[in-house]
Amino acid sequence: MRAGRARPQRAADMKKDVRILLVGEQAEQSDEQLHQEISQVTSRWIPLINERTDKDSRLPLILVGNKSDLVEYSSMETILPIMNQYTEIETCVECSAKNLKNISELFYYAQKAVLHPTGPLYCPEDKEMKPACIKALTRIFKISDQDNDGTLNDAELNFFQRICFNTPLAPQALEDVKNVVRKHISDGVADSGLTLKGKICMPLWHKHYYDSSEQCHNHSGGFPWEGLNGPSEDFLADTSLVQYGPPQRHNGQGDRDCALSPDELKDLFKVFPYIPWGPDVNNTVCTNERGWITYQGFLSQWTLTTYLDVQRCLEYLGYLGYSILTEQESQASAITVTRDKKIDLQKKQTQRNVFRCNVIGMKSCGKSGVLQTLLGRNLTRQKKIRDDHKSYYAINTVYVYGQEKYLLVRNLWYKVLIVGKHKMPPPQAFTCNTADAPSKDIFVKLTTMAMYPHVTQADLKSSTFWLRASFGATVFAVLGFAMYKALLKQR
Repeated sequence: MRAGRARPQRAADMKKDVRILLVGEQAEQSDEQLHQEISQVTSRWIPLINERTDKDSRLPLILVGNKSDLVEYSSMETILPIMNQYTEIETCVECSAKNLKNISELFYYAQKAVLHPTGPLYCPEDKEMKPACIKALTRIFKISDQDNDGTLNDAELNFFQRICFNTPLAPQALEDVKNVVRKHISDGVADSGLTLKGKICMPLWHKHYYDSSEQCHNHSGGFPWEGLNGPSEDFLADTSLVQYGPPQRHNGQGDRDCALSPDELKDLFKVFPYIPWGPDVNNTVCTNERGWITYQGFLSQWTLTTYLDVQRCLEYLGYLGYSILTEQESQASAITVTRDKKIDLQKKQTQRNVFRCNVIGMKSCGKSGVLQTLLGRNLTRQKKIRDDHKSYYAINTVYVYGQEKYLLVRNLWYKVLIVGKHKMPPPQAFTCNTADAPSKDIFVKLTTMAMYPHVTQADLKSSTFWLRASFGATVFAVLGFAMYKALLKQR
C-alpha cells in the first residue's frame, strides 16, 4: 500500500489487503524526528487501519525500519513498547534493501503472517485460545475420536499426526507428548488417551514455549476444510466425480444398542454448526419402541437426504470429515449417479436402489397413515404423533426377490381426484387399523412396479407373472450353484 495515495484510495486498498507492512526509513535523524515518525504509527496509521476492520478480524501488521545501513544504532527499544501495546502488530524488523540485511527475515515474517496468523487463534490479553479456534479444535477432536470414547488413543493420535504432519509418531514419542500434556493440565490425559482439554492444550503449549503459530495451525492443517468459520463452501459443495452409495455411518453410538438416543444424536452432531435434523425425522424413518432412530432408520435418513438434496448431503459429509476418515479425495466419492430412466425402460431393468412413490389424495383421507404404515406403525401408534412433528416423507427398506431396495413415500394433497382422468388402476385394499404392525405387501408391490416399469398392471396382478418370476429366480440360483461346483472341481 503506497503512502502517497489519497485517503479514499488507501481505504479501498486496505479492504483488499491480507496483511500490511508499515515501512519507515532509519536515515540519519534527530531523536525528535525519530519520535515524531514513530508517533505517526500510533496516531495515524494504526487507527486508520483499525477503523476499517472489525475488532475480531484485525489485519496483522509488521513494522519495518528500512535503510538501517545509514545508521549505527538500533531503534528497537523505542518500538517494542508499541508492539506490546498493539496486539495486531506481529513483529518489528530493521532491514536494509541496499546490503540485504534482514530482507529474507522480513519476507519470512510477511509469509508467516499470511499463512499462519496468530490473531485468529490466540488472545494475548487472556493468554488463551479464541472461542472460534477452540470450536475448530473440538470439531477435529470429535472426528479423530473414531471409537467415540472421549479420548484419543495411540492409534487415533497417530491418525491425527499422519493427517496433519504427514508422519506417524514412535511409541516413545507418543508417551512424551502425553507426559508434556500431563505436566501442563491435570485432566489432559485419561485412560492413556488424550482428552479434549489435552488436545486444546497442545497448540497453546506450542505458542507459549516456541512462539510457533505455524505449529498451532498445523494442528488443523491436515483438515484443509477446517477454517475458523467452518468448512469452506467449495469443500462442502464439491460434486466432482459424484457417485451414489450409502455413506459410512459416523460412530455416534455410546451404548452399542443400534439406536441413537436424543443425547447420542446431539453428541453426533457436535461436529456440525447446527442440528441438521428436526423432530420430524423420528416420523420419517424407523425407530425402536422408545422412539429412537435405529441403525436402519439412520441409513434411511441419509438416503432420503441424498435423494432430495445431494448438495446438502455433501455438506453433512464434509462436517463429519468423511473424506478425511476414509482418505478419499473428497466426500463426493460417497455418491453415485445412476443412469437415465429412459435407458432403464429400454433395458427393461434398473440399477437404482431408491424408488419414490407419491401418495395423492384429498385432505384427511388417510395419506399420513399410508406413510406411517411403511414404518410399521398401526393406527394406535399414529395417533400419538404430534401435529408439529409429522413428516411429509417416509422411507424404509423393502425386499423384492431377495434384493433390498429403499422405498420413499411422499404425501401430496390434491383437491380433485385424478384417478379417472389419468386411467389409473383400480384402488387397492389397504388398512392400518390393525392390532399388530400393518401388512407391507402393498409397498412390495409398489417397489416391484418401480423396478419393472415395463410390466403392465395386468401382468403384475396375474398369478402367471409371479410364477414366471419365481421360476426364473429359482433357475438362476440352481445354475449359479452348478457353476460354483464346476469351478471347484477344476481347481
